[in-house]
Amino acid sequence: MEMPVPNPSVLSGKVRIVARLRAVLPPDAVIDAPEETRAYECDALTAYRCPPLAAVLPSTTAEVAAVLKICHDEGVPVVPRGAGTSLAGGALPTADSVILGVARMNEVLETDYDNRFIRVQTGRTNLSVTGAVEEEDFFYAPDPSSQLACAIAGNIAMNSGGAHCLKYGVTTNNLLGVTMVLMDGTVVEIGGAHLEAGGLDLLGLICGSEGQLGVVTEATLRILPKPEGARPVLIGYDSNEVAGQCVSDIIKAGVLPVAIEFMDRPCIRATEAFAGAGYPDCEALLIVEVEGSDAEIDAQLGVITQIARKHNPVELRESRSAEESARIWLGRKSAFGAMGQINDYMCLDGTIPVSALPLVLRRIGEMSKDYGLDVGNVFHAGDGNMHPLILFDANKPGDLEKCEAFGADILKLCVEVGGCLTGEHGVGIEKRDLMGAQFTGPDMAAQMRVKDVFDPKWLLNPAKVFPLSVSQSHRDFAA
Repeated sequence: MEMPVPNPSVLSGKVRIVARLRAVLPPDAVIDAPEETRAYECDALTAYRCPPLAAVLPSTTAEVAAVLKICHDEGVPVVPRGAGTSLAGGALPTADSVILGVARMNEVLETDYDNRFIRVQTGRTNLSVTGAVEEEDFFYAPDPSSQLACAIAGNIAMNSGGAHCLKYGVTTNNLLGVTMVLMDGTVVEIGGAHLEAGGLDLLGLICGSEGQLGVVTEATLRILPKPEGARPVLIGYDSNEVAGQCVSDIIKAGVLPVAIEFMDRPCIRATEAFAGAGYPDCEALLIVEVEGSDAEIDAQLGVITQIARKHNPVELRESRSAEESARIWLGRKSAFGAMGQINDYMCLDGTIPVSALPLVLRRIGEMSKDYGLDVGNVFHAGDGNMHPLILFDANKPGDLEKCEAFGADILKLCVEVGGCLTGEHGVGIEKRDLMGAQFTGPDMAAQMRVKDVFDPKWLLNPAKVFPLSVSQSHRDFAA
């Protein structure tokens, strides 16, 4: 993976830059010792590492603004970092950059149950947002698999979703407003505690912008009343294609489950060995969950089970208690950890039309044989957000490169069938060089002109999203 060469003038000015940062932050909020900056050399895409020039941990919007102004004046790139759970290299630093972590910014600033919103600092973890309101029977809907650890800042940067996004949408559908600091230290307020702001949809632009436009320090989020009840059904099939067709038929029937999750045989076997959830021995497994009153749940599951039976399931198990529901979800919640027990893996994130599931699953199986690498499929099937896990041996020369080539072919396939390169993980560096598979030159030029407006010096989150040759040509032309 090609990374920019460190700027010698910036590196030689490290002492001055660190001294300026220490002047505006508490003593323990600036990290520059080499043995300590290594903790920030990568995110969850651990195949690529690069220690930063320094790392800073501000606690307030004012401190973030002070840091960004200094770095802007010094010409130092800044890499925003939430919890570091990015699977696309979204928080990978360059050697001449400063990591700006928001982990200390974790306070609840305002809660309004009448108007159904909560305002938080963006270092707060996803799950703890629900934790702050659940005693009043409210919850925050987006639920990434990493919700115990991932920060709201990263959720906004990558427009994260989760298992329940089929019904409730992803982050952009639950984000009402932000406080954001521009690279020159200017603080801006966008949106707010209301449904729609007037003028340009800048909030929609910021959500999913991967730290390219500014550092979001506070977020106003939509909270919802907890549903009266929820119940899952587990459906096993002897074919990935048949399971994919069942998903398509459920969606076409007009039923809106809160979640439809898919696991294939390699993933089922791994989770059984890891968690012992009691899953059937089959090729593909669906977990379909609906919610509402008992009568609503019974009606929805009646339609779903009727559709499922038309495809001759190996097993159809409807939950009848909270314990059974937890058991059905146990393996799915353990899937990523279970696959990690087998080998190193790369987790992809492509999105496809639901109707293309059977074709794409078949082609992934064929590619797996061609590349000689196993792959486990576990994903949000209801909205076509796929997460193939390609297994490889990081200690075997050439295996990582083969894995990357396999992953690139899967993502190109997603685009070919009418989908896109990413659903919730973002582009980062992982898919940076694949942007041309989905976007034309003029498409990317329009996106880069937006960055020019917010970050004219291109100091925020360098070497991400846009292919390096394309971004450099754009900047040369703009200059």
